[in-house]
Amino acid sequence: MSDNPPVRTEQKWTEIEHLPEWDEEFYHVYTAKKHGKWLMLKTLRPEYKGVPEYEKMIEKEFEVRYNLAHPHIIMINDFEEVPGLGMCIITDDVYGDSLAKLIKEKKVTDDHIYKLHHQLLDALDYIQTKHLAHHPLNASRVIFTENIGNLKLIDVGFDQKSFLTHADTSEDIYNYGVLLNEALDAVETPHPKLRRIAARCVNPDPAKRFPTLNSLRLAFADKRERVLYICIIVFLLAMIALLLWLNSSLRPVPTV
Repeated sequence: MSDNPPVRTEQKWTEIEHLPEWDEEFYHVYTAKKHGKWLMLKTLRPEYKGVPEYEKMIEKEFEVRYNLAHPHIIMINDFEEVPGLGMCIITDDVYGDSLAKLIKEKKVTDDHIYKLHHQLLDALDYIQTKHLAHHPLNASRVIFTENIGNLKLIDVGFDQKSFLTHADTSEDIYNYGVLLNEALDAVETPHPKLRRIAARCVNPDPAKRFPTLNSLRLAFADKRERVLYICIIVFLLAMIALLLWLNSSLRPVPTV
């Protein structure tokens, strides 16, 4: 018989805590430690567990989001069984305050507003570039991290399409305008320019909204930035036209 004491194995999952304010339509959200590292967990609500349709839904969301990489989108690490919870999507810990909470408590600052028209637009542009179908954007899905206030967008996609329709992109712009108006209502500083931009985003006539996120981003830029942005676009279009011409039958054939 060995004289060595038995080896104690560290418990893998500890300090699991439900975060009701972070819950989504089909999911409960938790914070927990895995081998001592804080992470967040998303699992099906009890009424949806064991239902094939919803089990496939959470698996599909994991597959769609696993390879995403953007500084303002919450990253997925794994999909695994967690004792007492079942299969969970495991993400980085992004503990902080949602924009919805900041609005409710009138704690929105100019820094938050700045990040909404820079970091959030960057995240939306990435989502559209990847052709991700996602739930409507709202203030509860925008998180500002606790220590440095970095913006993180959660719940960013449950399917990937071959392409997004104009209706899809117009809906993103409309919901962005609603979110921006709500944030502006909760900040002390007046932002007349941003109010005008938000008003165009939420125009009842989709044809009168910004047609693309790039045009929306351009509206936020000051005059100098707009000129630079337009010059870059013109240059890129000219390069594309030149390449097309060089590869066309219209290009002069050199004589020998």
